Amino acid sequence: MIYDIEHSTEYRFHQVVEFGVHRLTFRPRDGHDMRVLATELEVSPPASRVDLVHDVYGNSVALIHPGQAADTLRITSRFTVEHLGSSAFELPAATESTWMPPNYSTAERLALTPFMVPSFEDPGHVVRAWAQPFATQGSQDGGPRQTIALMTQAIRSDFTYAMREEEGVQAPQQTLSLRSGACRDFATLMIDGLRQLGIAARFVSGYLYSPAAGGNQGGGATHGWVQVYLPDCGWFPVDPTNNLIGGSDLIRIAIGRQASEVAPLSGEWFGKPEDYAGMHVNVSVVARP
Repeated sequence: MIYDIEHSTEYRFHQVVEFGVHRLTFRPRDGHDMRVLATELEVSPPASRVDLVHDVYGNSVALIHPGQAADTLRITSRFTVEHLGSSAFELPAATESTWMPPNYSTAERLALTPFMVPSFEDPGHVVRAWAQPFATQGSQDGGPRQTIALMTQAIRSDFTYAMREEEGVQAPQQTLSLRSGACRDFATLMIDGLRQLGIAARFVSGYLYSPAAGGNQGGGATHGWVQVYLPDCGWFPVDPTNNLIGGSDLIRIAIGRQASEVAPLSGEWFGKPEDYAGMHVNVSVVARP
């Protein structure tokens, strides 16, 4: 499947303001399952400089230096990617792969440590209590893979999806209490739930292909989901918002330990608070015939 993606962010102000450096998670992450065919970055007013760097997780980051003061700043990135699909979750499993928690080697455990420590404190062991039944049932039939599948299904069926414009994520306890959240909230809940069970997981930011006739939730904006690591599978994608494991609908841009580390775009401007007039974001993901 080949996708054309356009992501445009426009900041508006009531008068001309100065801009500082803006940090954009830019280039999709290549791999054997997905390759980048083309990229384009457009900044208005034109940037004086754009520096490309890799962050601590190997994500491609564009450091944009706006060239002049203005009352509008528009940053548009365009990509074309070929997605071959991820099927790692379906690979044959060794006998020890049914053990809970997963039987990570010493080398794997050293590399995975940051992704096995919960991002949020769990007073009263609320998240652990929610996650444990999935592990118990999984241990009886399939081990970690079944645990992951059950948790993914439960979030999709038991929680209500609701887009949120405010920044940040809900704490997992809050999502459990409200029984609703945005994609980043569901991903955060699943990540901490899996980590409570000794399963390595990390946050992914990117885009979701959601055809008009399809049932995927979260299209038309950036999307957040989970990558999980198992010895027989390596890293593979899991989207609890849509009960997706693998496939070709998830187009990754950046990975991190938690959602706050992979914001699609951040930056600074200099003026009075009342100068800010708002922001408009438009995301388009189109599959070529």
